[in-house]
Amino acid sequence: MFSISTLVDVVRIPPSLFGTTLKKAGMNILKEKYESMINAELGYIIMILDAKVEELGKMIAGDGGTFHKVEFEALTFYPKLQEIVQGEIVDITDFGAFVRIGPTDALLHLSQVMDDYLKSDVKSGMILANQSGRTLKVGSTLRARITAVSLGKAAAMGKIGITCRQPFLGANSWIEEEIKKAEGGKDKPAKEAEVEAS
Repeated sequence: MFSISTLVDVVRIPPSLFGTTLKKAGMNILKEKYESMINAELGYIIMILDAKVEELGKMIAGDGGTFHKVEFEALTFYPKLQEIVQGEIVDITDFGAFVRIGPTDALLHLSQVMDDYLKSDVKSGMILANQSGRTLKVGSTLRARITAVSLGKAAAMGKIGITCRQPFLGANSWIEEEIKKAEGGKDKPAKEAEVEAS
C-alpha cells in the first residue's frame, strides 16, 4: 500500500552547502539518507516529497556543520498481508517468477500460480500449464494476493511472497475468462427457464 508519511529527523548541513537554501540543503541530505531505504515500520521509502527545515540550528564544538531539526514527507510503500496487488512479471526462474509490485519484486512460486502441473522454461522466459495450456511470460501483467512479508533487519532487500491460487487472481487474460464464464453461468439458467416455459 502506498502512503505519504510525515517524519521528523535532525540533519547535519556541512559547510559546503552553506551557500544554498536550508530547504534545498535539507532535501539533498534527506534524499541521500532515506530514498531507497527499507524500514521495518514504514516499508520501502520511495522518495522525499517535501521538507520543513528549522532555520535556527545548533553547532557542536569541533564540527563545522550545523544541525537542524527537519519535518518531512516521504512517499512509502508497505506491502500488507492479504492485500491484492497488480504487477508485471520481470523474471522467470526454475522455481517461479519475480513480479514487480510497486518499487520492489515479489516471488510467485510455481506452487502458487494455479492448480495445474507447471513447467518453467527459463530460456524462453515462460511458465507453461500442462492441462489448461495457460502461460505466463516476462511482461505479463497479473493480479495477486500478498501471502508473506519480511522487511526486518535480516532481509536487507525485503522479501515478499504472493499467490494467484484464488478466484479472480492470476494473469489479466485469465481473470477476463473467469468473469465471462461467471456471467455466462448466470445467463444460462434464465434462458433455460424461458425454453422450458415455452
